Amino acid sequence: MQTPEERFAALGLVLPPAPKPLGVYKPGLQVGEFYYVSGHGPVLPDASLIIGRIGADMDIEAGKLAALQVGLTILATLKAQLGSLNQVKRVIKVLGMVNATDDFLRHPYVINGCSELFAQVWGEENGIGVRSAVGMGTLPDNIPVEIEAVFELAS
Repeated sequence: MQTPEERFAALGLVLPPAPKPLGVYKPGLQVGEFYYVSGHGPVLPDASLIIGRIGADMDIEAGKLAALQVGLTILATLKAQLGSLNQVKRVIKVLGMVNATDDFLRHPYVINGCSELFAQVWGEENGIGVRSAVGMGTLPDNIPVEIEAVFELAS
């Protein structure tokens, strides 16, 4: 059976740098056996952000790719804070926020970009947790997607 680190390596994806806080908060916090990750945006490997509003500046597929990039950014924070993706046992909860036009209705589809990544890294059983996907009028710096998550740590 492959470890989460091995599954991630097999995907051939590149992690961006783990973002530094731009306000008064921690990127992640361990509480007992759980690890809470603050809201993350789509950081690219060069540390720039994907910018734009879904339905205005980008289409739904670009939004889903932005959510995938947010997932990669969360993985970068987990590795930076915990040392390895193997320290995570399972995904507990994902909250996805989508910066979209008023007539956009497919927020869950966009957030699947992140959820599908987590399912690939931790497997179907441990990589899929409970989830909410909601629309927002705006997000910081006009990013298309912000996601926060809760993970159970391996014992």
